[in-house]
Amino acid sequence: MFGRRKNKDVDVEEPDEATLDSVDEETEDEEDAESPEGTASDEEPAEDDEGDAYRPNLEREDGPFDIAEVDLDADDIARIDFGSLIVTPFENMEMQIQVDQETGEVQSLLVVQDGSALEVALFAAPSNGQMIGQVHQEMIDGTESQGGEASVAQGLLGAELRRVVPMEGPDGQQGYHISRSWLAQGPRWLLRGVLMGQSAMEEDLDPTGRLLMEFFCNLVVRRDDRPRVPGDIITLQMPADLASEES
Repeated sequence: MFGRRKNKDVDVEEPDEATLDSVDEETEDEEDAESPEGTASDEEPAEDDEGDAYRPNLEREDGPFDIAEVDLDADDIARIDFGSLIVTPFENMEMQIQVDQETGEVQSLLVVQDGSALEVALFAAPSNGQMIGQVHQEMIDGTESQGGEASVAQGLLGAELRRVVPMEGPDGQQGYHISRSWLAQGPRWLLRGVLMGQSAMEEDLDPTGRLLMEFFCNLVVRRDDRPRVPGDIITLQMPADLASEES
């Protein structure tokens, strides 16, 4: 899993509006790193009309991983350490850091690749009980309140939330923002990946979508012991070498 050859040619930068627009110009991006609300839920996995349960990614055998589950010193792969989240880049990866303008804290990461993008954000979760089902329902309710459609379907990582939200483009034309969200819950953390752009519109993931899914699965969470309310965002730390480049 972590034995790939050393990665190189990684471009990390602040997000710019032109890139975001080009990723989602047909669907209009409305996603940001807002916290999923709610606390632990004991409800059953979502079911379709025929009663088949969609199982969330709870075992995480193929990732994402908790820091206690892996040995990052077992290989010589170059990774990027954001404190609470450790990233394994792929060759020629473009990653943008999303910073809260008021606090200056890093709230999420955006990986852009070939007309698609994956936004990754980390949240606190309860020590006991699962909250994925409740987060799915809250995201569905929020989507429907915007006049959109949302449903839980079976994906390669288990249950994934697929959304279609009507949006108005800068020229006033009506369009749609299409996305699919992956949720993985570990020890007191919940990791969310939102796939946007061309790959999100395909019924079966295209090669770019699979690459971004692999990136998501390779993420390693290093949650601290700080008590947090389930659903609160866990901010990331700017790597020292990147911070020096910014200054």
